[in-house]
Amino acid sequence: MPMSAAALESELRAAFPDAEIAIDDLAGDGDHYRARITSTAFAGLTRVRQHQLVYQALKGKVGGVLHALALETAPPTEAKG
Repeated sequence: MPMSAAALESELRAAFPDAEIAIDDLAGDGDHYRARITSTAFAGLTRVRQHQLVYQALKGKVGGVLHALALETAPPTEAKG
C-alpha cells in the first residue's frame, strides 16, 4: 500500500517539529515523492548526514511502502527560496 503525502509529512513533522516541509508527489502514485525540509536539526551537518537523519526518521519506509524519495534538506540559513 502506498504512503500518502499527508502520512509522509506527519512522520517528518514528528521527527523535525520546527521544520518547514514541502512534499511533492512526483508521479501521482503515492510512491515517488520529493521532500524539501528546512530544519535547525540540520545545522552544521553535511548533506549526507542530513539525509541520513531523514531516512532514520522514516524508519525503513524508503524502499518499502515509499518507493522513492528525493530529498532537499538545509538548515534555515541555507534554505533556497
